[in-house]
Amino acid sequence: MDFSFILFIALLATGVIVLLHKIFFKGKNSDLPRFDAEGNAIRSEPIIVEYASALFPVILIVFVLRSFVVEPFRIPSGSMLPSLHIGDFILVNKFTYGIRLPVINKKVLLVNSPERGDVMVFRYPIDPKLNFIKRVIGLPGDTLSYKNKQLSINGQPIETVDDGKYAYKQVKLKGKSADQLIETIDNSTHKILLDDARKSRDLDRVIVPPGHYFVMGDNRDHSNDSRYWRFVPEDNVVGRAFFIWFSWKSLSGGGVEWGRIGNFIE
Repeated sequence: MDFSFILFIALLATGVIVLLHKIFFKGKNSDLPRFDAEGNAIRSEPIIVEYASALFPVILIVFVLRSFVVEPFRIPSGSMLPSLHIGDFILVNKFTYGIRLPVINKKVLLVNSPERGDVMVFRYPIDPKLNFIKRVIGLPGDTLSYKNKQLSINGQPIETVDDGKYAYKQVKLKGKSADQLIETIDNSTHKILLDDARKSRDLDRVIVPPGHYFVMGDNRDHSNDSRYWRFVPEDNVVGRAFFIWFSWKSLSGGGVEWGRIGNFIE
């Protein structure tokens, strides 16, 4: 079940309890202190009301921040290596691409639109209950091709510069390496990985339809992205990833990766 929906239900339940208590018990001296024969204080409110009163403002603050400002996510896979590691805890800006109503994800105020090179979190088109994170490659109306691991946008090959080798640390790929390149798309400069041991997932020519986006993982040969299931609808957009606030090693017994904490996402 979607966590936003759970928060909304919790907010609604605690709010209703607090409201009903105020309506039906206000003015009945329920807030006055009472004591038993031995002088011990007697609870003036039912325990459920006390808990609801304490939790409601906390849940409200979390709900508002998570719905309209920033939302935390954890990176579960290596599809965005080397930019994002498994175990990175990131923050996603919910305001950058406009204000959306929580739960139903309906946009009510347009602020900005995704740009090429943005690292975007979205609800997976095949299963919207899952959140995916990829890099925006194509905007509505763009013509894209990907041949022999060369990306082209609107007929222009995307520039890459060799940046040495990257040694995989994932369990399934441990001991293997990939070519690391620096890719520049518009104003975004970031690193990508190409694995010579895997064939290219070629695309002859695709046109991004209106209201959709084409996305790819930076770990190009180990990413389930738009090359396989095509486009991300505008309604599925969650926000732009911008900051790593914590990171936990997924290998070698775990541990905090101090060097990654506090880094902005390119």
